[in-house]
Amino acid sequence: MGAMPEAVSIREVGPRDGLQNEEPVPTAAKVRLIDALSATGVGRIEAVSFVHPKAIPQMADADEVWRRAVKNPAVSYSALVPNSRGAQRALAAGFREIEVVVSASDTHNRKNVNRSTAESLDDIAALVPVLHEAGARVEVIVSTAFGCPYEGDVAPERVAAIVDRVRADGADRIAFGDTTGMGTPRRVRELLSRVRERHADAPLLLHFHNTRGTALANILTALELGVTEFDAAVGGLGGCPYAPGASGNVATEEVVHLLHDMGIRTGIDLDALIGAAELAREIVGKELPSGVLRAGPRTRLTAAG
Repeated sequence: MGAMPEAVSIREVGPRDGLQNEEPVPTAAKVRLIDALSATGVGRIEAVSFVHPKAIPQMADADEVWRRAVKNPAVSYSALVPNSRGAQRALAAGFREIEVVVSASDTHNRKNVNRSTAESLDDIAALVPVLHEAGARVEVIVSTAFGCPYEGDVAPERVAAIVDRVRADGADRIAFGDTTGMGTPRRVRELLSRVRERHADAPLLLHFHNTRGTALANILTALELGVTEFDAAVGGLGGCPYAPGASGNVATEEVVHLLHDMGIRTGIDLDALIGAAELAREIVGKELPSGVLRAGPRTRLTAAG
């Protein structure tokens, strides 16, 4: 096992990636969730996405949600945008941390945005200088980085070539998305080794789904390989549209619970985070897949009497 880092940065993605894959909830509920998460000590929150309301009705109220949310100056808030129109909306709303996405799998990219991976990369190349000119930082999320539900395995070389391109085009950070939970420790090691050979200093973030129960094992593997930035969603919010009935994002409180027991700092108050997970459960009106939400932390004892 490699040396573990002293601290990890977690980006909470429940308000956007989580709720985007749940049944629509009221604007006020989204604001309550963002505000609760902003008070947990988490340093980064993916708040909304600026997409066409017909494409993703769950995010139709993004401008209103962001207007009403309390902005904690200690938190860095980001937004996902699909195109230049979304980017202009995000900039107008005040965001300066912007995420764009491209699928490593051509089939998935066409299903998602009706264009090839190469066409999406050209779009991103045109968008990056516009965002930089406005003072924004750009993160490129490479989805299906560990496998595609249509094509199967995605070669690490293909993902690394995408990193070559977007870094040359000015991307500030790269995220690898395990979109349908096909990642395993072996595949995490293969991909990170290939990318680090070519981009030793590129800021990397990993986004795992727990669809097949491998998310925490994948995070441990990435930690051993020096990655210190991860996405997670409170309560494990967010289903997986290509794996019906499966859990989606790894639960933030499960990640924090594990890291704190290993002596790795996150800056997050676990009790406050579990409170936010309870709120998330109330908002969506169903049980969520988080084991720490269900059973509590390992320090929670049961009366013997």
